[in-house]
Amino acid sequence: MKHFIYLTLSNRLLIIAFVIGLIGAGLASLRSLPVDAFPDVTPALVQVFTETEGLAPEEVERYVTFPVEVAMNGLPGLKQIRSTSNFGLSVVNIYFEDGTDIYFARQLVGERLQLAREEIPKGFGEPEMGPITTGLGQILFFFVADETGTRDLREIREAQDWIIKYNLQTVPGVTEVLSLGGEEKQYQVKVQPDALLRYGITINEVADAISANNANAGAQTIARNAELLVVRSVGLAGSIADIESIVVKGADGTPVYVRDVAEVEVGGAPRQGLAVLDGQGEAVAGLVLKLIDTNTSTVIEDVKRRLTEINAQLPEGLVVVPYYDQSVLVAKCIETVTSALVEGIVLVALVLLIFLGAVRPSLVVALSIPFCIAFTFLAMNVLGISANLMSMGGLAIAIGLLVDGSIVIVENIDRLLKSGHWTESKREIVARAAAEVLRPITFALLIIIVVFIPLFTLQGVEGKTFRPLAYTLALAMFGSLIFAVIATSVFAELLMRRPERPAAGDKETTHHEPWVVRRLLQGYRPLVTYFVGHRRLAIALAAAMLVVGGFILPRIGSEFVPRLYEGDLLVRVTMAPSISLEEARDTVTRFEKRLMTSFPEVTRVVTRVGRGEVGAHADPINSAEAFVALKPQEDWTTADTPDTLYAKMAEAFEDFPGAQFNFTQPIAAAVDELLTGTRAQLAIKLFGPDSDILQAKSAELEALVRAIDGASDVQRDQLTGAPQLRIVVDRNAIARYGLNVDDVQAVLSTAVGGRQAGQVFEEVRRFDIVVRYVETSRATVEAISQIIVRTPRGEIVPLSQLAIIEEVIGPRQVTRENNQRFATVQANVRGRDIGSFVTEGKQVVADKLQLPPGYFIEWGGQFELQQEANARFAVVIPLTLGLIFFLLFMNFGSLKSAGLIMLNIPLALVGGIVGLWVTGQNLSVPASVGFIALFGIAVGNGMVLVTYLNQLVREGRLIDDASIEGGCLRFRPVLMTATAAMIGLVPLLFATGTGSEVQRPLATVVVGGLITATILTLVVIPSIYKWFAVEQDEEEKKEQMHVDTTYQQPNRRATVLR
Repeated sequence: MKHFIYLTLSNRLLIIAFVIGLIGAGLASLRSLPVDAFPDVTPALVQVFTETEGLAPEEVERYVTFPVEVAMNGLPGLKQIRSTSNFGLSVVNIYFEDGTDIYFARQLVGERLQLAREEIPKGFGEPEMGPITTGLGQILFFFVADETGTRDLREIREAQDWIIKYNLQTVPGVTEVLSLGGEEKQYQVKVQPDALLRYGITINEVADAISANNANAGAQTIARNAELLVVRSVGLAGSIADIESIVVKGADGTPVYVRDVAEVEVGGAPRQGLAVLDGQGEAVAGLVLKLIDTNTSTVIEDVKRRLTEINAQLPEGLVVVPYYDQSVLVAKCIETVTSALVEGIVLVALVLLIFLGAVRPSLVVALSIPFCIAFTFLAMNVLGISANLMSMGGLAIAIGLLVDGSIVIVENIDRLLKSGHWTESKREIVARAAAEVLRPITFALLIIIVVFIPLFTLQGVEGKTFRPLAYTLALAMFGSLIFAVIATSVFAELLMRRPERPAAGDKETTHHEPWVVRRLLQGYRPLVTYFVGHRRLAIALAAAMLVVGGFILPRIGSEFVPRLYEGDLLVRVTMAPSISLEEARDTVTRFEKRLMTSFPEVTRVVTRVGRGEVGAHADPINSAEAFVALKPQEDWTTADTPDTLYAKMAEAFEDFPGAQFNFTQPIAAAVDELLTGTRAQLAIKLFGPDSDILQAKSAELEALVRAIDGASDVQRDQLTGAPQLRIVVDRNAIARYGLNVDDVQAVLSTAVGGRQAGQVFEEVRRFDIVVRYVETSRATVEAISQIIVRTPRGEIVPLSQLAIIEEVIGPRQVTRENNQRFATVQANVRGRDIGSFVTEGKQVVADKLQLPPGYFIEWGGQFELQQEANARFAVVIPLTLGLIFFLLFMNFGSLKSAGLIMLNIPLALVGGIVGLWVTGQNLSVPASVGFIALFGIAVGNGMVLVTYLNQLVREGRLIDDASIEGGCLRFRPVLMTATAAMIGLVPLLFATGTGSEVQRPLATVVVGGLITATILTLVVIPSIYKWFAVEQDEEEKKEQMHVDTTYQQPNRRATVLR
C-alpha cells in the first residue's frame, strides 16, 4: 500500500491533470445528458387499435377483440393481455416481460396481426398497432384559439388536421399528433328516400355511382417526335357541383343526377368525442406524443420552436395555445434535486470545517465532491442514463457519503502531521498515514457500492424507478473510491501544512483536535468508560432500542410509492351510460364553470369527452377527463397541500347531478392505467363470464368498499345501461321476398350509418364523401322502420316487414384480462395507508360478498405493485446482507469481527423505523431502498472502529484500555462521516419541491438509521468488544515487535480508519 501511495505522490502533476480533466469531461457530459422528469416505469406494451364503424360493444368483442387476443396468445415473452371493447372501437393491450425490446415486441405482434385479420369478418375494421410511445409520452397538450370568433369548429379542426398536425409530425422525436374536438370535414350526400322511390333507385346505387365517377387514371405514355407524353385521365370530383352532376342512372333516356335524389353539402363527421374549454363551450385540441427513448426536454423544445413557426403560418386570428407542457414538470423535478444537491454540498463543507478545524484539510476533502459528481455525469452519459428525479436524487443522497474515504485519510494525515514525527519528511508522514487506512477505506466504500448491486436485479415498476438511483449512487461512490485512493494524498501533500517544529525546551502542544471535537470528547470519554465497565447496561441499551423498534414497526402503514405531486390535476368524470354526446358536453361545461368559480386555485380547465383520434384514448361518450391547471402552491387559498385540495374538491362535487368524479394527476393516471388497467390507486377486479352478474355483484362490491374508512372517489365500471335499437332480421320474411340478410343490412348500414363513396381532394388535403339518408329519415325509430328495401323482383318493402325492431339495454363496454371478462371497482385511499385499507377491505368482502361459482376477485392497482415489490425485496435484502458479511469476512478474516459489525444493522433499522413513525410516513419502496443503503453506510462506520480496536489488541494493549482509547481516537472520524452523511440528506428531508415526496422516505430512513447506528458504533461496540476481540498469533507478535523497533515514537498511535 505504501509503495502505491509513494507512486501517486511521485506523479502528482499527472494525478492533478487527471482530476482536472475528468471534472471538465464531466461538465461537458452534463450538457449532453437527456433530461426527464421521472424514470419511465411503463411496461413493455404494444397496443392494437381497431376501428369498427357502428358495431356495438358485444359485436366488437366477438368479431374483433377475441380474434386479436387469440392470435397473440403464445408470443415469446408474453406477460398479459388486457382489452376493452367499446362502441366502434377495440383496444387490445399486449404486455411483455420487462426487458423485452419494444421494437422486437412490435415485430412479433405485427406478424400475428395478419392471422387476426384473416379471422375478422370483412368490413369490420383493420387492426393496427398504436404509436411507439409510453405512458410518459404525452408531452404537450394544446388547443387552437380563434381570436376573431368568426370560424366554426369545422374550420378550426381543418386547420388543426392539415396545418398544425402535419407540421408537428415532422419534428424529430414526435411519433404522433392526435386531434380532439371540433368536426372533421366531410362532403355529405343526404339522400331523400322519396326521391329514391320516385326514380326507382336504391341508396347503394347512389353510393356506387359516386364511387365510379370519382377517380383519376394513368394510361402510360406516348411518343411524339422527340418527346414523351404522359397520358393521364382526370375524373376526380373537386367540388359540391362535381358531385351533384354525377349521373346515377338513366330513366327513359333522361339522366338522373345525384342532385335529383340528394342534397350535397359540407358537414361534420359523426364523432365519439369532443373537447370543452374553461366552461365556455367546445374547442379543438391536440396531443403530442413523443417517440419512446427520446430526450423529453429536447423534443419539447423542438415542438415549441415549431409551434412558433406554425402560428406565423396559420390563417389570421388562429393561435395554438399550449395548456400542458411536461417540460415544466421536468424543470421542477430537476430543480428539487439540484437544490438539495447544492445545499447538501454547502452543509457537508461546513461539517468538514467544524470537525477538521482548518480550511486546508477541509478543502482537500471537499475536492472529492466535484470529482465524484463529474465522474458520475461522465458515466451516466456513457451508460445512457438520463438526468431525472431519481438519478439526480441518487447524487443528492450520496453527497454526504462521497467524502467518507477522503475524510478518513485526511483526518489520519492531519493527526500524524500534528503529532510530531520530526524525523520523517512530510511526504513520508502523508504516505504512512494514507497507507495505514487504505485497506479499510477500500472495503468500506466497496461495501456501500456492493449493497446497491442487488437493486439492479429489481424488476417491474420499483426496478425501473430506483435502478437509476442505484446506478448514480454506486457510480458516485466508485468515483469517491478512486479519488480517495489516488488523489487525496496528493492534494493533502500539496495543500496541508505541517506545524512548525517547537524550539528546544519548548513544550509540544497536546491538543490537536478542534475545539468542538475536544468538547464532545470530554463528554464521550467518561460515557464510553462507564459502559466498558458495565457491559450489561450497553446490552440493555441495545435491547431497549430493538424493543422500541419492534413496538413501532406494526404501527407503520405501508404503500407502494408516495404520490409525486405534478402541479396539475386530472379529473375523471363518469356519467350515465345512456347519455348523449351533447348532454355529456353540457354536463362537463357545468362542472368546469362550478370548478373555476369555487376554487380560485384553478387557472384553466380543458376536458376531453369520449375519445378523439385513435391512438391514445378509448373511452366511451359517458367518460370524460378534465385537465385542471393550478396556480403555484404558495398562491393557494383553499388548501395548503395537494391532498387537502383533492379532498375538498371531491367533497364539493360529491352530489353533482349526473356525474361521479375521481381526482388524480395526468402522468399518474396514464401510468396507472397502463400498469393496472385503472386510473386510480386501487383496482378491485371481479372476474366472471356473465355481464349481468358482473354488473350486479360489482354494485354490491362498490357499496362495501365505499363504507371502508379512507375510501375516496369510489367508482365501478358501467358495463351495461347503454340503450340499443336492436334490429333482428326475420328470416322467414326475407325468404318470402327472395332477400338475403346481407341485402337488408347493407341498406340499413348505408341509410343510417352512412357509406364512404370516395374522397374529394383539395391539393394534398382529402375529405370523405359519405352517402346516407337525410337526418329526418333516420333520426327516430319510426323513421328507421320505414326504410325501404328493394327486392330482386323490384318490390318495395319497408324494414318493419323484414325485421323485428326493439329497444333493449346493452353493454356500455366489455373489459377482458387474459381472455376473461371482468368488472372493476376503483378507489383512491386518503387519510390512511393503502396496505391497512386493503387488509380491512379483504376481510369485509370475504364476510359480506357472496359470489357464484366461476367468479372471483383480485386486488390490484398500487396494492398489487406493492405486493410484487415486497416479494422481490424478500430476496434482495437477504442477498444484500450476505454480500456485506462476505466482504467483512474477507477484510477481517474473522467471523467474530464480521459478526460484531453486523450488529450495527438491526440497530440501524430501528432508527429508520422510528424516523418513519415520527414523521408520519409509510413503509414504501423508497423507504425499503433507504434501508438497503443504510446497511452499507452503517457497516462502514463499524469497520472504522473495529479495525482500530483489533490493531490495538494486536499491539498488546489490554482489551478494556484498547476499547476506551480506540473509541476516543476514532470518535472524530466516525462522528464526522456519520454527520456528513446525515447533514447531506437534510435538504431532501425538508424539501417541498416537485418529487420531494418520493425522496423523503429514503432520506428519513438513512438519517434515522445513522443516528442509532452511530450510538451503537461509539458506545455499544467498545463495550462488548471484549467478547469479540481477536487473538494475536505468534507471527503477528513478531511483526509488531519489528514495527515497534522501526518507529520509536512515544506519541505514535496507529490508526486504521475508513
